[in-house]
Amino acid sequence: LPAAVLLKDTKLMDVKLGQLGSWLAMRDFTPGGILGAIRRGQERYYNKYINVRKGSLGGLSMVLAGYVILSYMWSYSHI
Repeated sequence: LPAAVLLKDTKLMDVKLGQLGSWLAMRDFTPGGILGAIRRGQERYYNKYINVRKGSLGGLSMVLAGYVILSYMWSYSHI
């Protein structure tokens, strides 16, 4: 039998629609909790796309594309 996973430890993709409200109620929406979530996301992105053994241009090209789009928006603010 698989071990029971607490709802708090369940990933968003694994939460059933009926459990969504109680799952959201267990989240930490304080500034420290939000900052921690941002840091975990940044670390996950870095480890998945930038800090890899068999590297590709995927992660670096996404960062470069983001920079190009932002600089375009800043240069042409009338659009």
